[in-house]
Amino acid sequence: MISDNNDIEPVDAAEVEAAPGAGTLAAGIAVIKAHVKTLPRAPGVYRMVDARGDVVYVGKARFLRNRVSSYTQTPRLTTRLMRMVAATASMEFVVTGSEAEALLLESNLIKKFRPRFNVMLKDDKSFPYILIRRDHPWPQLVKHRGARQPGGDYFGPFASAGAVNRTLYALQRAFPLRSCSDAIFANRTRPCLQYQIKRCTAPCTNYISHDDYNALVGEVRDFLSGRSRQVQETLSRRMESASAELDFERAAVFRDRIKALTQIQSHQSINNLDIDEADVFALHANGPQACIQVFFLRGGQNLGNRPYFSTLGADADEGEALSSLIGQFYANRPPPKLILVSHVLPETELLESALSLDRDYKVKIARPQRGPRADLMALALANAREALARRAAESSTQRKLLEGLAALLGLEQMPERIEVYDNSHIQGSDAVGAMIVAGPEGFMKNAYRKFNIRTAIGDGQGADGKGITPGDDYGMMREVFTRRFARALKEDPDRSKGQWPDLVIIDGGAGQLAQAQLVLADLGISELCIVSIAKGPDRNAGRERFFVPGKPPFSLEPRDPLLYFLQRLRDEAHRFAIGTHRDRRSRAIASSPLDEVAGIGAARKRALLLHFGSAKAVSNAKLVDLEAVPGISSAVARKVYDHFHDGG
Repeated sequence: MISDNNDIEPVDAAEVEAAPGAGTLAAGIAVIKAHVKTLPRAPGVYRMVDARGDVVYVGKARFLRNRVSSYTQTPRLTTRLMRMVAATASMEFVVTGSEAEALLLESNLIKKFRPRFNVMLKDDKSFPYILIRRDHPWPQLVKHRGARQPGGDYFGPFASAGAVNRTLYALQRAFPLRSCSDAIFANRTRPCLQYQIKRCTAPCTNYISHDDYNALVGEVRDFLSGRSRQVQETLSRRMESASAELDFERAAVFRDRIKALTQIQSHQSINNLDIDEADVFALHANGPQACIQVFFLRGGQNLGNRPYFSTLGADADEGEALSSLIGQFYANRPPPKLILVSHVLPETELLESALSLDRDYKVKIARPQRGPRADLMALALANAREALARRAAESSTQRKLLEGLAALLGLEQMPERIEVYDNSHIQGSDAVGAMIVAGPEGFMKNAYRKFNIRTAIGDGQGADGKGITPGDDYGMMREVFTRRFARALKEDPDRSKGQWPDLVIIDGGAGQLAQAQLVLADLGISELCIVSIAKGPDRNAGRERFFVPGKPPFSLEPRDPLLYFLQRLRDEAHRFAIGTHRDRRSRAIASSPLDEVAGIGAARKRALLLHFGSAKAVSNAKLVDLEAVPGISSAVARKVYDHFHDGG
């Protein structure tokens, strides 16, 4: 059970105010001592907060009073801890029912607050899974990313979307289950192309019985659960039986299915390793930089690997850091039954207990010493070492480019945060703005932002009081900049939270640059370096023109590395803007006027469309015809009729 810090007596504010000057080690120790007096000897989580209200550290403890009081013993503090204590202006606490609960809460809070003194796992993506949907009479085989929902069997995680797509492609050759959406499935009157190329058995038109289809579903489930050998043996017997009966066409079908399964296993097999389900964590550090290589093993198959990078403190213990990173990794995803690690972890049993909470199985953490598992760990460590070396080389090149960019634009120092803006629309419809962010470590995709243009195109009134007409790129740019930097002024007025860019790049010419300058001037923002990139004559890459306030336009040599770097930034912004626009347009195309009618859900909308054939026919229908639709009551029919006839 978890309780908040209201159960802890409040600290006397006078004691804190009497502490030495803020920001000093003595001041931090005084703040901590004032809190220690009221802390219980119970498990829980503590947060250290600086003068700006930002959480700088999150920790857990078996006994809160003992653990927090250790920060007041100056001789035992490392340099990093001294800096952390000096930054502490206040503390917050949560009492938990057990130390395992405290460990889980600590991991969640680290991911939420991202304190600068904690070792953090940069993990901003969910893993893709293969899902067999069981909420439909004819189960569907699809890729899934995001939270798990009831009514399905999930297999994974896979390290990348590419691995899932390759596996799905081969699975559909081996087990021809439907992959179409429910809407397409319900409206088919004859088999689609997937049936013609033997990727589906056409359950939509009853070309296969429920029993035979469910048998296919069972084979897929068995294969993905690790019983691939049994599935292949069954298919081999069926092929031999069909061949003996001289049914060579059916035998060829089984042959092709066996070949497809072999293709999957050739990409995912693990030689001489008997592991049904496990994740492998291998940490390699080089100075403060570390790489954690994670391998995913499910059903005796290797589902791929992914590297994660983190920064360790100079005095950080690698085993302790790996333990913290593992806790964060499983903060929002289920752990496997076995976790293999490269280092001895402190409090291994506690971490096992925490990961096993609310599970119907026990999680085991082991460090392999010999045999095939040790060989697998050596492979994972080699991958971590190589990935860290590649990243170091890439970072070195990136820093040189950023330093060159600073020299080109006259910046005092290398830009740590670059924001690039672009707009996308089709003749003003579904207009969106996009912002991408780059820094010394490459693109920062978790900082990307989308801006749906809120001003109705053609209403003559933009976000800043100026008109926006269809295709008005200037008006869209004004709105995007107004929203972006007005929010920055509100949330980070002193520019201390890292929300402000060191350099702003606009995809456009002198006109877009002038509009951005007007917005910044209206907001009272100065000393912000801004540059626009205009495509060259005939829109040829390599002939771009660059516009910087107070300088004449200029171009770079076609083979200049800085030109390639700026093109890559511009193209990434363009890619993100186009993708955002397409998503919005797809949603608009898929939407229906019936979505705007209050009280009309998916079932009633389906009933109306099946009865009338289209949303337009529904809007033109008479009240008596609406009342005749099965499942539509008189009250609902009146709502629909009034919606399309202005209440009359």
